[in-house]
Amino acid sequence: HGLTDGKELWVLAGLVTLVLTLTTLPVCLAARSSGNEEKDQSIELDRIRTQIRSLNDTMNTLNETIVLSDDARRVLNRRKERDLLCKAIEEDIQLEDWDAGLVLVRELAERFGYRVDAEQFRARIERARAQTHDKAVHEAIAGLEGMIASHEWEQALNEAARISRVFHEAPQVDGLRHRVISARDRYKQNIERRFLQAAQNEEIEEAMSLLREMDHLLSEHEAEQFQEVARGVIGKARDNLGVQFKMAVHDKAWDDAASVGERIIEEFPNSRMASEVRDIIDEIRGRANTMKR
Repeated sequence: HGLTDGKELWVLAGLVTLVLTLTTLPVCLAARSSGNEEKDQSIELDRIRTQIRSLNDTMNTLNETIVLSDDARRVLNRRKERDLLCKAIEEDIQLEDWDAGLVLVRELAERFGYRVDAEQFRARIERARAQTHDKAVHEAIAGLEGMIASHEWEQALNEAARISRVFHEAPQVDGLRHRVISARDRYKQNIERRFLQAAQNEEIEEAMSLLREMDHLLSEHEAEQFQEVARGVIGKARDNLGVQFKMAVHDKAWDDAASVGERIIEEFPNSRMASEVRDIIDEIRGRANTMKR
């Protein structure tokens, strides 16, 4: 990577000085010897000059490495850095971190100059983000449709509002609240029609079941038109249960009598019939338990 700061340059200079000292020391010592060794000294000086020239060449090479700028080093390493950057972008795509991926794409294009690669990555990210977004919208609407099918109207209205807030830019979410309200209105109309038909046909059990559902579904104002029919159905249902209870007691079918008596108490708790049943229900339950043994 080359030497990058002044401290390392001073260390290098110290090493070179040490080498020069060690190589010139013999010359100094030789200068103190007798004149009979002049020929050997000449040979030694030639060798030292050669070593100094070699050291000078090495210093020049190291100096060129030291003065390389950051941009020059980046050019030398740009292929490796490109591969690392591309790998990081791939990881962001896998993690669905679209914004982070686009930041790296801009880095790839503007800092390193790989504009073609950057545009390819940008297209991939935008395509993947759109697909993920569409999938999320589809799944949210499918969940809403499930609530509508289950007649969970309050939950469906809340979910429609949430989807519209989260995916407000998606055209698929337009009119979700209206869709829920329309489905609820159609369901109410169907329940009302079935209730009236059951009451007309004196299908009291069916009419009572529908009446309970209407009680949760209709507002007080909406229920006013059905009050008279509802009173008739409730009266007949109470009378029918009373007849069933008396017949079960008469036939000593204690298990059936206990079951019908509990329905009377639960469904018509404020009626005189319920009060009468409460007085004898414990005895009936006891006889029913005895019969099971």
